[in-house]
Amino acid sequence: MEPLFRLSGARRDDPAVSAWFEAGDPGLRHLARFWFDQIRACGLDVVECLHDHQPTACVADAAFAYVAAYRVHAAVGFFHGADLPDPSGLLEGSGKRMRHIKLKWGQPAPEAALQALITAAHADIRARLDSAP
Repeated sequence: MEPLFRLSGARRDDPAVSAWFEAGDPGLRHLARFWFDQIRACGLDVVECLHDHQPTACVADAAFAYVAAYRVHAAVGFFHGADLPDPSGLLEGSGKRMRHIKLKWGQPAPEAALQALITAAHADIRARLDSAP
């Protein structure tokens, strides 16, 4: 199993994350906020912080998902996305671990498939934490 990406300082309802959602392009950040709220809803063990200026979700200090807002799209990303089941083929990226989904304003999001990926990413990080030395 791949090593965990750990971030210190993650906590419930981080004010820096709230401020991020209030700044910048309201449309794309609103779209990102919807999906970050879905990530937060995975369980009471989910905490958050800003990492590389992006809202990032962790369990304990192990990062598992993030959202981002760029000029023409928002993204939902997964730190261990390469290991997630993706029967719909939504995940993009060619790195060793990380994968993301691009969301464009005004285009329908693949809600059920994305929610399944979020749920799988949360379960995956919990399993990785349970098996970590």
